[in-house]
Amino acid sequence: MLFRSGLTGALCALLTAYTWVLLAHVVLSWVSLIGPAARTGPLRLVADAVDALVRPVLGPLRSMMPPLRAGGVGIDLSVIVAFVILQVVEGVLC
Repeated sequence: MLFRSGLTGALCALLTAYTWVLLAHVVLSWVSLIGPAARTGPLRLVADAVDALVRPVLGPLRSMMPPLRAGGVGIDLSVIVAFVILQVVEGVLC
């Protein structure tokens, strides 16, 4: 669409911003695996804020699909499903 209404443009911007927040959640979850230093200070405040933003979306997805078992490790696929849903919605609206 070459011309988007104000509401559609704002919604597209929010979807894009949420995609970045979801990506930040993934990166921060990897950083937290580094060690205890990554769980303190300003980074912890950022991680808590990002977690609060993604929890309403990932929580229901996690309850619908359990982690994929790979040996002794559970792989959380809810983030991937959330990315796919966001991309589909952005493709339809934007």
